Amino acid sequence: MACTPTSGRGLEEQAVLVVAGLADLAVSATGSAAGTVQQLLRRSDGPELVRDAQQDLMARGRIALDRAASASPAHLEVLAQHAVARQAAAAGDV
Repeated sequence: MACTPTSGRGLEEQAVLVVAGLADLAVSATGSAAGTVQQLLRRSDGPELVRDAQQDLMARGRIALDRAASASPAHLEVLAQHAVARQAAAAGDV
């Protein structure tokens, strides 16, 4: 792949080329997505797919919320619990 120097081109021309490239990418992505949707609509198990997708999204949401909500316990609190457990074990050995 040859790399063309951009020093000979004006900024306006470069901007137009970038915008045209982005537009082409968007059109091809939209076409691909539309084809995928058409294939899904042709399937006879469409309602089951929707139900499975909804369940999957809900499970992912639960996992994400659990991950965000669960904060790890404070380090000093964990150390204190270990110390109490060791003291209780030592008292039980006597």
